[in-house]
Amino acid sequence: MGKTKIEWTRGADGEPGYTWNPVTGCTKVSEGCRHCYAERLTERFHGPGSFDRVMLHPERLDWPQRWKKPRVIFVNSMSDLFHKDVPQEFIQQIFNVMRRASHHQFQILTKRAERLLELNTLLPWAENIWMGVSVENEEHTFRIDHLRKTKAKIKFLSLEPLLGPLRRLNLKEIDWVIVGGESGPGSRPMAQSWVVDIRDQCRKANIPFFFKQWGGFHKKKNGRELEGRTWDDMPLLIR
Repeated sequence: MGKTKIEWTRGADGEPGYTWNPVTGCTKVSEGCRHCYAERLTERFHGPGSFDRVMLHPERLDWPQRWKKPRVIFVNSMSDLFHKDVPQEFIQQIFNVMRRASHHQFQILTKRAERLLELNTLLPWAENIWMGVSVENEEHTFRIDHLRKTKAKIKFLSLEPLLGPLRRLNLKEIDWVIVGGESGPGSRPMAQSWVVDIRDQCRKANIPFFFKQWGGFHKKKNGRELEGRTWDDMPLLIR
């Protein structure tokens, strides 16, 4: 656990958010996973193949309730909560913790939208639990349909790493859209036209649009401005 530099995990006042990892480790599920930053970071410290081991950390479950000051918390920045190797009971425990820690705002992101939908009715949803899915190209827009069917109060999309155009997004019942390019070694380029088109779709649908980064090997150098400005829109319910 610690403060995070993830641009969209922060409070309305700009205060940095935090990460909470009751689960670590993951396996690749689609093309967007190819250059996973969490895998790169884990294997730097623990060696090749270490990220493939999904590990539960029950000793971390009570951490959010220890934090008295309200925080924006990204859940499982180093894993995917809906990975097949995470037992249903453990997912439910995590949701119960988030529900009880109602003074925090929690952000969850998954590529495993099928399991998310499968467990949807078994989870104790609350207003402070935001649920998102990652979509990297047209092939995986079905994840948005699964997300739409859940009971999450705030539903958001992380179109990162954006690997192709998404020209006809169905944004019905979606509350927030984040776009970002891939970063780090071997990162694949993102066309400006893809980003502009998504932004225009969001503006037409009156949905907050957040542009995270252009990415690339030197992501800080490439910045995060689109057409001369930053785009940091967030849902109004953010704390």
